Amino acid sequence: MNTQPIRFFHRGRTVQVSAAHPTRTVLDWLREDARCTGTKEGCNEGDCGACTVVVGELESPPGGSPRLRLRSANACIQFLPTLNGRALFTVEDLKTIAGGNLHPVQQAMVDCHGSQCGFCTPGFVMSLWNLYERHLHRPAGAAAGRPTRQQLADELSGNLCRCTGYRPILDAGQRMFDLPPVALETIPVLQALADLQQDGGFNYSAAAAHLPEAVGRIDHFHSPSDLAELAALVVRKPAARLLAGGTDVGLWVNKQFRDTGDLIHLGNVPELTRIEERDGHLCIGAAASLEAAWRALACRFEGLTDVWLRFASPPIRNMGTMGGNIANGSPIGDSAPVLMALDALVELRKGTATRRLALKDFYLDYMKNQLADGEFLQRMLVPLPAPASAPATAASPAPGAAAEPARHLRAYKISKRYDSDISAVCAAFAIALQGDTVESVRLAFGGMAAIVRRATQTEAILTGRPWSQESIALARDALALEFTPLTDMRASSAYRLEVAQNLLQRFWLETRNADPLPAHATSVWSVMPHDLTSDS
Repeated sequence: MNTQPIRFFHRGRTVQVSAAHPTRTVLDWLREDARCTGTKEGCNEGDCGACTVVVGELESPPGGSPRLRLRSANACIQFLPTLNGRALFTVEDLKTIAGGNLHPVQQAMVDCHGSQCGFCTPGFVMSLWNLYERHLHRPAGAAAGRPTRQQLADELSGNLCRCTGYRPILDAGQRMFDLPPVALETIPVLQALADLQQDGGFNYSAAAAHLPEAVGRIDHFHSPSDLAELAALVVRKPAARLLAGGTDVGLWVNKQFRDTGDLIHLGNVPELTRIEERDGHLCIGAAASLEAAWRALACRFEGLTDVWLRFASPPIRNMGTMGGNIANGSPIGDSAPVLMALDALVELRKGTATRRLALKDFYLDYMKNQLADGEFLQRMLVPLPAPASAPATAASPAPGAAAEPARHLRAYKISKRYDSDISAVCAAFAIALQGDTVESVRLAFGGMAAIVRRATQTEAILTGRPWSQESIALARDALALEFTPLTDMRASSAYRLEVAQNLLQRFWLETRNADPLPAHATSVWSVMPHDLTSDS
């Protein structure tokens, strides 16, 4: 395959890069090659937000005009070739956008004293600018109100500040909308991105001089543009590393100095980024972003909004993919417990052949799964609840007909830090109740074993029993026999087991037929002193 240069839009022009290694990060290129040093290196693993940039992509909706989609991203773990055909915005761009003046986001930070040492400030500014632009260019018919203080906090959950604190930064997030608006002129960007689009896949190669043992070797970055091309490439190069969002692979390079070898990028295959309803399932393409996938799930199933917003941070959810989270198979990944509780299937592909299996059967052991050489995860399929059908002539079921079972779903994330943290335990529970009797139940746990798995013995004990405190007591005892969690830096074995048992108790309290606890009764925010949650 012929190698091509990396081409993307930056600082008002198209940039072309030909010599960078495929795993060179956007952050290193910005600071060392482009000399744009506003973007900072903090943790170098996507946790602190000092390196936040905004990536723009050309979208061409069916029947609509091309538009620019902006997403915040962590430059420290994004590989430079993934920018091909896209636009990169950094804090240096804001002065240009504002005609040589401070942008309203920057001016608000000054007015509200939102910066002290200033190291984290460019990252905060770029996260706020992404929200600012999204608000100014919101679709017709969208709510006209400004983001609430809590929505601002959610948007900034991936940005850490160690000296100023967050109150003045949130103040600036509100203040920026009071200033005269300054919007990005998107037409030149859209024209540049249209010129960068190409037919067929993108292939890039460079010498692997970044590691002593790899000197003289040529590493390849392949980015296919359709599913058939991808499938053929994976069969031809089964040893190549599949790269989706890079939120984990980026750490292999930055922190473990691992040699990735050839990379096959999934982010430019439209079939893999698609989310759609088909044949009674929500079909989530393996390269759909975590943000899009979680949004689709939370819109269709109760009880998932909290775990969606607490999954990492907006930049990580924008970059990472749910398929990558599932295929990676971390025992503390938060997607797998939820999808297992929803009885999801995974669709695997090798060449032109596909096969499906239940997600609960996909994992074999720690970081081992059912994927064969040359095979990849194509999509996840989540069964959708059947639409309720009202009786034709009466409000009650026909004589002798069984009433539809009451179904409940909850997901719980336990971590040391509320936002943007790795789970000690993640649990997702789904139950169908026929009156007071458990018709079916699925209890899925992450952080309790070498793999994410369901508590099948505990499920069997609950099935057919009354949904009662006595049954929960039996389930708690059964859970202690099913799992022997490990002790690590996040939690002890005893703590994990007690938390898992307590979550069963909470689930029952929230879903029991008699006097279930309302949402506000289980929210930490509802019992906080008013002055900690108000806008004052």
